[in-house]
Parts: sequence; C-alpha cells; structure tokens
Amino acid sequence: MIKFQLKNSKTFVKCIFIGSILVSLYLVVNKTLYRGNQPIDYVNPYMGNISHLLVPTFPTIHLPNSMLRVIPAREDYTTDHLNGLPIVTTSHRGSSAFNLSPYQGPKSKMNPVVNYSYDHESIKPYCYEVYLDDAEIQVRYGVSHQAGMYRIDFTKNEPPYLLINNRKGEIKISNGVVSGYQTISNNIRKKEQTNIFVYFETDQEPIETGLLHDGELIKSQSGEGKNQCAVLKFADNIKQVNIRYGISFISEEQAQNNLYREIEGFNMEAVLEKGEQSWNKALNKIKVKGGSEDEKTVFYTSVYRTYERPVCISEDGRYFSAFDGMVHEDNGAPFYTDDWIWDTYRATHPLRVLTEKKMETDIIKSFIRMAEQMPDFWMPTFPEITGDSRRMNSNHGVATVLDAYVKGIEDFDLGNAYLACKNAITEKTLAPWSGEPVGDLDEFYRTFGYFPALREDQKEYSPLIHSFENRQPVAVTLGTVYDEWCLSEIAKILGKEEEHKYFFARSYNYRKIYNSDTGFFHPKDDRQEFIYPFDYKFSGGMGARKYYGENNGWIYRWDVPHNPADLIQLMGGRNTFICNLDQTFNESLGRNKFSFYAQLPDHTGNVGQFSMANEPSLHIPYLYNYAGQPWKTQKRIKSLINMWFRNDLMGVPGDEDGGGMSAFVVFSQMGFYPVTPGSPTYNIGSPFFERTTIDLGDGKVFEIIANNLSEKNKYIQSATLNGEDLNKPWFYHSDIMNGGILKLEMGPKANKIWGSSEEAAPPSAKNIF
Repeated sequence: MIKFQLKNSKTFVKCIFIGSILVSLYLVVNKTLYRGNQPIDYVNPYMGNISHLLVPTFPTIHLPNSMLRVIPAREDYTTDHLNGLPIVTTSHRGSSAFNLSPYQGPKSKMNPVVNYSYDHESIKPYCYEVYLDDAEIQVRYGVSHQAGMYRIDFTKNEPPYLLINNRKGEIKISNGVVSGYQTISNNIRKKEQTNIFVYFETDQEPIETGLLHDGELIKSQSGEGKNQCAVLKFADNIKQVNIRYGISFISEEQAQNNLYREIEGFNMEAVLEKGEQSWNKALNKIKVKGGSEDEKTVFYTSVYRTYERPVCISEDGRYFSAFDGMVHEDNGAPFYTDDWIWDTYRATHPLRVLTEKKMETDIIKSFIRMAEQMPDFWMPTFPEITGDSRRMNSNHGVATVLDAYVKGIEDFDLGNAYLACKNAITEKTLAPWSGEPVGDLDEFYRTFGYFPALREDQKEYSPLIHSFENRQPVAVTLGTVYDEWCLSEIAKILGKEEEHKYFFARSYNYRKIYNSDTGFFHPKDDRQEFIYPFDYKFSGGMGARKYYGENNGWIYRWDVPHNPADLIQLMGGRNTFICNLDQTFNESLGRNKFSFYAQLPDHTGNVGQFSMANEPSLHIPYLYNYAGQPWKTQKRIKSLINMWFRNDLMGVPGDEDGGGMSAFVVFSQMGFYPVTPGSPTYNIGSPFFERTTIDLGDGKVFEIIANNLSEKNKYIQSATLNGEDLNKPWFYHSDIMNGGILKLEMGPKANKIWGSSEEAAPPSAKNIF
C-alpha cells in the first residue's frame, strides 16, 4: 500500500477530479475496445458495392435469414439520388415492394416517389441512417425479422407528409393506418404470383389523409392498380414521426400480428439493440484471433453475406408457398426459400452444416416440401419467394441433400429427398432455364451420355431451349454427371444397389466429351463428333453459352469435383495435370480486355484464364492438393483472396449471389474448403488467422491453430489433427464432428514434401471400370 498525505483540500479535489477523468477515459476506451471485439463491428456492407463489371453486392439491412430485407432505393452505389426509402426488398438483386417518401412542401409538387439528394449515409446490417440534404430530412431505420421502423426528423417550417407508394396492388387508409399488398411475379414462370402485405402505423396522428392520383391529392381512402400512393399529412408543428410496420406473405392481419410480435411501441433503440444482438449471436459462431483489421473485416463481412439467404418465411407457424399458391402449417419446422442453389451448394450449404445444423435441416425439409407442393415432385433448382425459377443449369439440390446427410444431418426423409432429386434429374429436361418435362435432347443424353451441341452454322430446333438461352451442352453434361454421382451415393445409403450402380456408372460420362488430343472438355454434336474449328477461350458466343455457361472452356476443364483423381489420369498423370493447372493461371486473355469482357462479362477477376468472379472456379485452386503440390494451393489461396477480396467498394470480384462466393472466402480464410459437396472431406489451404474457433453446437468446437503465422509465413511446414501427425492436405468431417484441433506450423518457404505423396491425395469417386 502506498501512503501519502494531502496538503490541502484543494489538492484533494484536484485528485478526485483527475481520477474521475482517468476512470471515464478508461471506461470509454475499454468500451471501444470491447465493441471492437464484437464481430458485427467488422462487417462492412459497402464492400463490393461497385462492381467490376456486372452485378455488385448490395448493402442489405436485415437480420440473419430474415424475411424482411431492405436495400437503399438506388440503382447502385454510384447513383447520385435515392428513389424514396425502401419498405421491403424481394430479392438480393435490389427489387423492392412499396416505397416510403417523407416530404415537406406544397401539395402541387408531390410525387408518388420522391427523388432525393442525400449525404452522410451509414449502414450496418441492422441499421440504416441517411440525411436527405436538399429536403433537410434526417432518416434512421431499424429492422427486425418481419417488421421494421423508420424515424423521420423534419426540419423545414413547412407541412410534413408521408407518402407510401405501391407499384402494383392495393392500398388502404383507415384511422391513420396504411395497409395493402403488392403483387410480384416469377420472371420465368409467369403464372406464379405472390402478394406482399403490409401494415403501417405512426406515432403521430395525421390531420389529413388521402391518395395521390395524377398529381392531385384526393380524399379517397383506398385504391387498386398500378402506382397507388397513400398520403398522410401531419400538423405543422410536428418535427419527428416514427413509423413502424409489419410485412406478411399471408394477409394484412398477419402483417399486423408480425409487427406487434416483434416491435413494441416506437422504441428505435430497442429495435437496434435486438438487431445488434441477433447479428453478434450469428457471427460469433466463428471466432478469429490474429490477422489484420482488414482481413477480419473481409472475413466477417463474408460471413454476413452467407446469412442473406435463404429467408425464413414462417409466420406464427404458417407460411405462404408460391410453389402451390396456398398457406400451410409449418408444424414446427420453419419454411425457407429464396436460395440460388447453383451458387450456394458449393460452399454456403456446407458452411451451415458446420455452424447452423438446425437451420440447414429445416432448409432441406423446405426443399422437400417445395417438391411435394409442385405438380411433378421435382426438387427445386432456384427456389425464390415467387416459386422455382429454374434458372441456370443442372439440379444441384441433390448435392445439398447428400452433403448434409453424410456429415451427420439426418433429421429429414432421405428417401423422399432422393425421389425428388431423381425426378428432377431424369424427368425434367436438362435444358438450361427450363421447367419442361424431358424431351428429345434428354433422350439423347440418356442414350449417349452427353448433351448434344449445335455447330456454329446450325439453328436451334429443340422447343426445350428457352428463347433467350442456348444449350450450354458441356456445362449441362459436367453438372449432370456430378448430380448423378450424388444420386448414386444416396442410392447406396438407401440400399438401392441397382440404382447406385446405374448412376455411378453414369457419373463417369464426362469422359464422353473429354478430348484427349487437347486435354479439354469439348462439345460434341449429335453425330458423336467433336465440333471443329474450336477455341476454348472464345467459341460459344455471348458468355460461351452455346457450349459452356458464363465461363469458357478453360474453367470447365476442371469441372469434375467428384473425381479429380480420374481427371488426373485422363490428362496423363500428375505432372501434366499440374502443368495444365499452372497454365490456367498463366494463359493470356487472348484479346484486349474490352473484347474479352464484351463476350465473357461473368468471367472477371482474372488471373490468366482463371476467373475468381464466378462460382465454377471456386474449387480450382485446391486441385493442386490432388496432384502432390499442396504448397501451390497454399500460395494461390493467399494470393487470390488478397488480390480480389478487399475491404473497399470494389472488394468483391463478381456476382456474389447471396453467399455463394462469400462462403468460399469464409472457408478459405479459416484454412480449409469442401471441394466436393457430398463427400465428407475438406481440403486444407492456408489460414489467415492465428486461431479460428468454430462453434459446432452442443458444446463442441473445432479449432484451427496456425503457429508462427504471418504475411510471409503462409506455407504449411507440418500439421497435427487432434494430436496426431497429419501428413496429408485433407481430413474427414468425422475427424472434427465431435470437436477437434487442427494445428499447422507455418513458415516462409514451401515444404514441398508435406502432403505430396500419392497416398496423401484427397479421395475421389472410386473407379469401377
């Protein structure tokens, strides 16, 4: 103990004063440090908001997998104005229903949607703030799962109004409450429509209400059709109006119930606090230590993106299904939709298998329900709010089912799921962007084992091909043989031995289109002849879709995720395989960028012919593990993520697609990746953090510890898994399902021996030939 004596009371007061300041400063700093340790503080919704070429990411305000999502009402980040304020966003591409416009000024200058100049915008996953500078209006927004709240601060000495616009549907005003619905349609299956219902309340009573019709404010209290706009006028002395609202896909009454269940009163701070807590709970499923601040931001922003879809649309135990147009009881299993499986089966679903087992179970059950509700009992391919749009190619729901089951998620009817998947692959046409039954092209595929291509001078004759689409025969063939491998594995689990053998044999049909003279997958016509002349960079027209799909032949060269070992043999062995991989990253564009991207706008994020911007590329950097050079996987992963995923407005190289690409970043920064969804294995890459802890649920955790990690020390020198030496660049899911520790000793130079033997290669499908 230190003893001292105060000489006078003034000194005593000074000490107390200085002490209180120091304590206050400590608390402020400590609070800042504490908040800085919260995952939500590392999320940057603006990351990737300026696209390299096509669709950017959008700064979405929502809670994890929530039905209500909001995106600022503008075309993209560089747009100079906001078109009103959003009420609900119906897809991750920015399409919105309803619109809110606060307004001060004469009635004669009102518009259904006000175009605002804005400044000082701030976005967090659960909160939106913006200053409408010309209008001199401050806006704050908080979101819940099925309800939201706006706070509008008016500053001008003019009458304040709120305008609520409905693009297509009905709007009503009763006792100052606005309600109604908007109809949205399925872009592919036009007959499928969904109504979004809303219920709005304000904390201030309006002194006048009506509808804005052709620029005139009329006294009508209801309207139906296009561009209906409700108007609420408040007293001149009102400077702040709080609006709370609920949404529903069932009814206006349910929208009101959703609002009252989730938001009590008009307490904005309570809404924001719940939102922040909800996000931290989700993001804390994975904790990281070490790495730079930017690396943590890239990581947690990527995790945030994986919670954008699919969305839970159960409302008090019921849900509206666009798959049959009816309201159903969910019987305790929440219903999820809006999942672009072509993108998300690769890594987003496998990530949830680790961190959100209950949710992943409910999602798969939802897929099965969708199949039951549609007339043909086909597993969906692109389930959206408005039904299954059948976009892209292949039927990768089967991979999601298999991957979950072999990794221990078994609380669903596997037999029913198998039948739905088999029907989608064998009874629905394989033609891209189509929900038609099988036809001539499918019979050809069944007989000859590949989807036939047209020569350059041939016109499309099959009615199965959509008017704006092409056959994508190589992409369809490669995607379907992988799906058939998944079917074979499920059939084996179910004891269907004949079906297992049948589909397993078909899973090798990529060989039918492998051109051994060039080492590429090459389109064949219906005479079983390769099409010549042919350019693997540019043949295939826009997006190479006459033969491939969004990417060219250099990307689809590697699209055999279920059997890399056989692909190595097709190419002539490990050395040739490695040379071909290296050449993918070194091959020139072949044209100037203007010409290249004019034809292949999805094929961005280039390193040579490799495209970091499109999902079929995601597994390619990990293929070095299969051919004895895992050190090149380690090098490539670090280089690609540092190059293309950054904490800035252009920090995502291509279409993110609701978690499809972000999950690749999450896995890769943790240090491992599921190259083959459906196989209970993970490939090891190079971690970005000294320690990563994954909450597997039930008190189990999996840790990845990277000793001596630094920017230069990116190469694995040695490894142990659960205390045992690990001399291979992969591990089984069973090794970690009960918890475990992967320890990696890192160094600045590649250990070219570690994991290099043929016996150390990750497993592929067994060769039965």
